[in-house]
Amino acid sequence: MTLDRAVLFFAGVMILVSLALTLWVSPLWMWLTAFVGANLIQSSFTGFCPAAMVFKLFGVQGGCAFK
Repeated sequence: MTLDRAVLFFAGVMILVSLALTLWVSPLWMWLTAFVGANLIQSSFTGFCPAAMVFKLFGVQGGCAFK
């Protein structure tokens, strides 16, 4: 799995988890969904993604989006 796919997978999981928490725990968990979406948007413009940096530390091989 490349770094790009790992970041997309992690973002998808976080969105689904936050939606489940919104449904079953509190509507305030929707803010986590908004944060993940905003982070995806800013990383598409800047190329900076904190999750990509963490995955690099764990040895995930680089992709073409996050160098």
